[in-house]
Amino acid sequence: MKRFECRAVLFDLDGVLVDSASYIEEQWRRWATAKGLAPEPFLRVCHGRRALETIRLAAPQLDAEAEIAAFVHDAGNGNALKPVEGASRLLQTLPVGSWAVATSGTRTAATERLTDAGLPIPGVLVCAEDVVHGKPSPDVYLMAAAGLGIAPADCLVVEDAPAGIQAARSAGMGVVALTTTHRPEDLAADACTSSLAGIHLGRIERHARGPHFLELLVLET
Repeated sequence: MKRFECRAVLFDLDGVLVDSASYIEEQWRRWATAKGLAPEPFLRVCHGRRALETIRLAAPQLDAEAEIAAFVHDAGNGNALKPVEGASRLLQTLPVGSWAVATSGTRTAATERLTDAGLPIPGVLVCAEDVVHGKPSPDVYLMAAAGLGIAPADCLVVEDAPAGIQAARSAGMGVVALTTTHRPEDLAADACTSSLAGIHLGRIERHARGPHFLELLVLET
């Protein structure tokens, strides 16, 4: 077990709070096939990245911005998304104002997925359209920390993808990785666990003024 101290927890969304990895991969398969492209290059880089960066990496011959502008929003495939194991419990135990979500998805997709999974919409939700540079740039995590009024060094990130871990590192934040979409050896985090069921809130120090002090305990895989 590893122990972490922080004042705020910043969550990625897909693969961390919502079990949406298969759904996202199927979206990319359909899109690539419709374009006459092999889906594998997109699947290798899509997790943790905005669609813009995914297209630029996997198909540099395309005009990524034009492709994004032509995207048709997919509200779902008819199957309800589920929360990652332990998500509901952990969010319920965290004090109000001590957590945020920073995702590479759009705001529309993020709110729909959280709602579909039965999870609350956080007061601070940073999405793809809120930043100029997506993960692995640290922008989304720095913006989430600023939204909570917490110094980056006092934030702990929960991620599932190498690009997101790199973003957290570049922001000067500690990071715990979930092995929901990648192997532990591919995740250069401070600790790895299989799901949010392996992360528990320990001690909370409540302050009349200023943010709470949080102790998180991680059962490593």
